[in-house]
Amino acid sequence: MFIHTFGAYFGLACSWMVTSGSRTKDHKNNSSMYHSDMFSMVGTIFLWVFWPSFVSVLASGNAQNRCIVHTLLSLCASCISACVVSSILRPDHKFDMVDVQNATLAGGVTIGAVADHYLGGGGALFIGAAAGALSTSGYVLVQPWLEETFGVYDTCGVNNLH
Repeated sequence: MFIHTFGAYFGLACSWMVTSGSRTKDHKNNSSMYHSDMFSMVGTIFLWVFWPSFVSVLASGNAQNRCIVHTLLSLCASCISACVVSSILRPDHKFDMVDVQNATLAGGVTIGAVADHYLGGGGALFIGAAAGALSTSGYVLVQPWLEETFGVYDTCGVNNLH
């Protein structure tokens, strides 16, 4: 988990260092487009399907079964909460594709560190729902603030996912 988070923030720091705010602010390539969103959604679906095997690869026996079940429950809960929170916070109460692409995976990222523990179904659902809601809130509220205040342009949403 530490390596994953370090990689995300190291990438953001490098991006911040090599770009200037005046050049990247409101740039046409710093936004989503229909065809890139569709390709990203295909990638999200592949990640969603294979994430349980990624989380459970080092576990054995019943711990591996717990990892798979907890990861699937957490991913499902993050999908639902991402759509709900996105529709609440976005204009016209329509969810945004960027929120759905990334926040649905937040449950898998969050549960990865504790998936083999005895969480029960409710614990995995809670972790996933909280991760999806926090991630979506980050996209809607935190990301614009980081862009305006510090000039950090997180086009891939690594801050909100991790």
